[in-house]
Amino acid sequence: MNWDLFERLLSGVNKYSTAFGRIWLSLVFIFRLLVYVVAAERVWSDDHKDFDCNTRQPGCTNVCFDHFFPVSHIRLWALQLILVTCPSLLVIMHVAYREAKEQRHRAAGGDNGRRIYPNPGKKHGGLWWTYMLSLVFKAGVDIVFLYIFYHLYRNYTLPRLVKCELSPCPNMVDCFISRPTEKNIFTLFMVVTTCVCILLSLIEATYLIGKRCRECVLAGSGESRRHSQDCSLSSAEPTGMEGQVFHGGDYKPPTASIPPTAASPDTPPEEETVP
Repeated sequence: MNWDLFERLLSGVNKYSTAFGRIWLSLVFIFRLLVYVVAAERVWSDDHKDFDCNTRQPGCTNVCFDHFFPVSHIRLWALQLILVTCPSLLVIMHVAYREAKEQRHRAAGGDNGRRIYPNPGKKHGGLWWTYMLSLVFKAGVDIVFLYIFYHLYRNYTLPRLVKCELSPCPNMVDCFISRPTEKNIFTLFMVVTTCVCILLSLIEATYLIGKRCRECVLAGSGESRRHSQDCSLSSAEPTGMEGQVFHGGDYKPPTASIPPTAASPDTPPEEETVP
C-alpha cells in the first residue's frame, strides 16, 4: 500500500471538510481502519480452520460453516470501509476540477480577467451539492451495512455453540466457533463506531443546510433593505409643477409675482380745485 498517496488523500479530505467532517474522518481512520488492519483481521483469520463439529462426515463442517457464516465479518467491513470513503474522494476530485478550470481560465484571459472560482474549496454551487450527497451516501452505506450485519448475525453476536443438521451431515451435529467472546467484542465496537459516524454525518448535513438557509435569509433581508433605501431616497426628491425632478442645488423655489398697484405711494395726491 502506498502510504504517501494515502496521506495526501487524507490531508485533502481534512482540508475541505467541516469540523464535524474532521471528527468523522478521525473516527473512520483511527477507530475503524486501524482496528480493522491491526486487530480485527487477525481475530477472524482462523475462523474456518477452528470451526469444529463433532462429526467426521466429509463436507459436513464446510456446509455448516457456510450456513452460519455466509459472509465473513472481515470482508463485510472491508467492503463497508471502501464504500464509505469513496464519497470523500469525489469531493476532492470536484475541487481539483474547479482548480484546473480556474487555471485554464486565467491562462486564456490573463491575470486581470474575472475569476470563475475565487475560492475553489468553498462549498457553494455544485460543490455544496456534491458534499451533501457524499454525506447522505456515507450515512446510507453505514445504515445498510448495519442492517446486513443484524440480518446475518442476530443481535450482532455470535453463539458459542450452533447445531447443524444440513446434508451431508448424518444427524444433528454440534459445531463450536473459535473465540466467540473476542469476536463479539470487536463486532460491538465496530457497530458503536458506525452508529457514531452516522450521527456525525447527519449532524454535519443539518449544519450545512442550516447555514445555507441562514445565508439565504440574510441575502433576502439585505436586498429588501437596499430596496427600501432606494425608495426613500427617490420619494425625498422635490418635483416641479409638471412632474419635473430637481436634483441637488438646481432646485429654486418659485417667486410670487406682485401685481402692479394703481398708484405709487410716493406720488402726492391731486389737489382739489375750488370754483
